[in-house]
Amino acid sequence: MSKISKTLLEGTLLPRRTVLAAFAVAAVAVSTLSAPAPAAAEDKKDLKVGIISGEDEDVWRVVTAEAAKKGLTIETVVFNDYTQPNEALARGEIDANAFQHLPYLENQVKTHGYKIVPVGYTAVWPIGLYSKKHTKIADLSEGAVVGVPNDPSNEGRALRVLEQEGLIKLKDGTGILATIADIAENPKNIEIKELDAGIVGRSVDDLDAAVVNTDWALKSGLTPENRIAQEAVDDNPYRNFIAVREESKDEPWVKPLVEAYQNDAVKAEFDRVYKGTGISAY
Repeated sequence: MSKISKTLLEGTLLPRRTVLAAFAVAAVAVSTLSAPAPAAAEDKKDLKVGIISGEDEDVWRVVTAEAAKKGLTIETVVFNDYTQPNEALARGEIDANAFQHLPYLENQVKTHGYKIVPVGYTAVWPIGLYSKKHTKIADLSEGAVVGVPNDPSNEGRALRVLEQEGLIKLKDGTGILATIADIAENPKNIEIKELDAGIVGRSVDDLDAAVVNTDWALKSGLTPENRIAQEAVDDNPYRNFIAVREESKDEPWVKPLVEAYQNDAVKAEFDRVYKGTGISAY
């Protein structure tokens, strides 16, 4: 029993103000003793990073080795299409991903409300127009069938390659998310087929030509010899990057993760596996 309670029970009369003040002091003391101290921010060392299957697996083996030198342990989580890594990141199933460019992420944020941000550039793969039937743009005849990726950001990118080569003209003011509905002029009446990004490259044999992302072109067995046009590299807005949840962007592990990618050892492996089709962009 506290001294205050004992005094009251024994009938010793204390001024009301003195009693209340004493109880207040005691309550603060108890609260201070029982309340846990604020937890320090976790210095995370084990990371899960989402990547796309294929050549990037070789690149990220070197990234993982470089990260280990900085005290980070990276587990790569491999996905087979572009729709999964952002969903996994948003759900907290992985800590970061590395597979996309800003127009794609912006569309994903708009569509799904993801709170995901870029934290460090990796590389750029200039998208190209490929054909196994023709060796130059001028060979494409009236009514030629040309495939393009059907996801919003890459379709707009593909259409700009066709515009760059004079095959179509898009409406004035059309943004990076252009679709075939935004075509203002099509002098050769080209038939444009919208296909999944992972399929369009494998469909080249059945098309006159197709605009294919470089990574998918490699997976489809297409070579630079099959490429009859390519988007400009200078000021390219389609640089890929490492992305994290917005709440994680200032965490202490983010900078060493980016540095584990942005170095000469990783660049050498990147150049080896992509054979010049991709370009380091940091």
